[in-house]
Amino acid sequence: MKGLTDYVLAPLTFVGAINWGLVGIFGFDLVAWLFGPATLVSNIVYSLVGIAAIVWLIIMFIDKPIR
Repeated sequence: MKGLTDYVLAPLTFVGAINWGLVGIFGFDLVAWLFGPATLVSNIVYSLVGIAAIVWLIIMFIDKPIR
């Protein structure tokens, strides 16, 4: 699971965090600016970022050591 989180989930979640930070602070949507608002590609990017965050959360809860 380490490769999945390091090479897939972390970068996608990072992109989502940067995008939401830009939206919150400046009102600028980087994904929409790059791919166009409400296009198929931007919807795919938004979906992948959301799925990556959910999978990463699940992995974090599963891999958490029991004390």
